[in-house]
Amino acid sequence: MDTKPNFTAIKEKQQATWASGDYAKIGTLLQIVGETICEAVDLRAGESVLDVAAGNGNASLAAARRFASVTSTDYVDALLECGRNRAAAEGYEITFANSDAEALTFADESFDVALSTFGVMFAPDQQSAAREMARVVRKGGRIGLACWTPAGFIGQLFRIIGNYAPPPTGLLSPALWGTEERLCELFPGMQIETSLKNFTFRFRSPEHWVDVFQKWYGPTHKLFASLDADGQRELRGDILQLLNGLNRGGDTLVVDGEYLEAVIRKS
Repeated sequence: MDTKPNFTAIKEKQQATWASGDYAKIGTLLQIVGETICEAVDLRAGESVLDVAAGNGNASLAAARRFASVTSTDYVDALLECGRNRAAAEGYEITFANSDAEALTFADESFDVALSTFGVMFAPDQQSAAREMARVVRKGGRIGLACWTPAGFIGQLFRIIGNYAPPPTGLLSPALWGTEERLCELFPGMQIETSLKNFTFRFRSPEHWVDVFQKWYGPTHKLFASLDADGQRELRGDILQLLNGLNRGGDTLVVDGEYLEAVIRKS
């Protein structure tokens, strides 16, 4: 029996998921990761940069602040509009384009650097997305990635979500991008340097975190909306249990979210 996932149907569902809630409310919290990945790839002024699955433009803005020539892409128009508004507010000239990470609409070797922070990892066809990122980067260029790890907080959250909404048969976990082993499979023959990092979630309380993510973060927003009252209470309880177990903030919430920072060099 053919167990290959229907990537087209999955992406259509993903688009609706990421367009729900308001990811920009969450995305802006992660801005420091965009700044860090630009430093990791040693970005130089004047270099051409493609931000893949850019969301509301964290890495795009970080690259523009370093005087790079930036193209910011996503396949959700609402997120591109958020990035466009942020760039206008800060006075940066960034090109925005609707482009699927699995079929980028750019010529081979068009960019010095390709970036993605917690974005391309969600592409259902992982091989195609990696191949496309490698294709559009020139020889000698770099790919900079920030991806949640399977063992970290968000990786554990993915497993909770999967208990309530199991992924399609054959679909690989996005958290695999947060392992060096998987990156070596996705980018064969390239020089890969990785480092484990933490993004620290700081909220008023575990309950506050759940309230914010239920309202604004597409995957949890959609999942809560799909459950009845009992299911919502159970899901909330499971997430609170995870948060309380990881919290090092005492009366507030301070939880470290482990991610893998990777710099991949195309020879």
